[in-house]
Amino acid sequence: MNTNYSKWRFDCQSHGLNPSSVESYLQEFAAELAHSGYTRLSINDYAISIAHFGDWLRRQGMSLEDADGKALRRFAVHDCRCFGVHKKKRLCGRYLKRIRRFMRYLADRGVVRWAERTQKEPQKVPVPYIVEFRDWIHRHRGLTEATIRRYEQGLSRLVLSLGSETHGYDAARIRKVICNEAKDYCAATARAEANSLRAYLRFLASQSLCRPGLDHAVPTVPQWRLSALPRYLPPRQVERVIASCDVSSPVGLRDRAILLLLSRLGLRAGDIRRLLLDDINWPEGTLRVAGKGRREVRLPLPQDAGDAVLAYLKRARPRAAYDQVFLCVNAPIRPLQPPASVSNIVRLAVRRAGIAKPPSTGANLLRHSAATSMLRAGATLDAVSALLRHRSTDTTAHYAKVDLATLQTVVQPWPEGAQC
Repeated sequence: MNTNYSKWRFDCQSHGLNPSSVESYLQEFAAELAHSGYTRLSINDYAISIAHFGDWLRRQGMSLEDADGKALRRFAVHDCRCFGVHKKKRLCGRYLKRIRRFMRYLADRGVVRWAERTQKEPQKVPVPYIVEFRDWIHRHRGLTEATIRRYEQGLSRLVLSLGSETHGYDAARIRKVICNEAKDYCAATARAEANSLRAYLRFLASQSLCRPGLDHAVPTVPQWRLSALPRYLPPRQVERVIASCDVSSPVGLRDRAILLLLSRLGLRAGDIRRLLLDDINWPEGTLRVAGKGRREVRLPLPQDAGDAVLAYLKRARPRAAYDQVFLCVNAPIRPLQPPASVSNIVRLAVRRAGIAKPPSTGANLLRHSAATSMLRAGATLDAVSALLRHRSTDTTAHYAKVDLATLQTVVQPWPEGAQC
């Protein structure tokens, strides 16, 4: 990160290359890569790939401004003897990925017009008033950008059947569309699309863009809430998962801090990704979490979790201009990317701990484990609900089904002589 690239120059002649028009941009691109955390060796690999592409453009009589996705595909399969006698029939994907990043870098600065695809992509049917709907649902329901994107994806498919003329929507057409979706997709997908359509119809009605009350015509997709048992790990296995992290490495320090926050406070994966440096109040020992519906709460920061976060910040967190607490360790340095970054950390830790056939491997596994352990330790449903930030204790009661000690105190004896 602190490497000085003011005097760095790529030696093209030693590789037998003449990068021509791309050479003048290699210096500033190398500085950009260094700022993102790339090592000198990786930057040299980028430079070789880019210089090779520039040399090929020169021999083809093309300038950098002529380069597009079609030219890159030709470059990928050209009869390559550029480095001597070793012939390559096709360049690897990683090699081409470096060049694509370089071209996007130039396009962002207005140097070239970079289009990776020359063929037309299939057009999607635009959702009417989608910009206004996104603003309305964010303002009135407080949904996150990820949830709004899921709503938009579901609506784009439904509009194919509903049509773009919103004033012509009626109850029969709406019921037919949802029933067809329930036949073609699983219950969870159909239920999500029904919810997005309900919200969309409420927005249209509020703007006088469709008949009012059509949201009641959306059929309910069957859902038996709280019917399954929660997926959790016993406390001993949770500690094994946490102990599996190698605290001598930056990755291990980061992962241990994340696992402790998940298991001690029952945080969601999104809470970890969105956690900012200013959200931690060290003097008071609290953590600010903005959950669903823009609800902000202050949670107590346990000692071991606080120590793990502090060790990560002091010894492992890269120096980068980001406010998020947890960043990627490897280049490019950036905040953890949704949707599966935190769940992958849990999955790998469970595998390292040697836990055979875990009930699940996502971030919610530790959240469920925390709730179950608290109930078994004697915590009330209200206390667990406050920690997990549930809107209703009915949701928290889901975890009481595995509290065997409490269930044994209320179980009724089996009737005498009854046949099971």
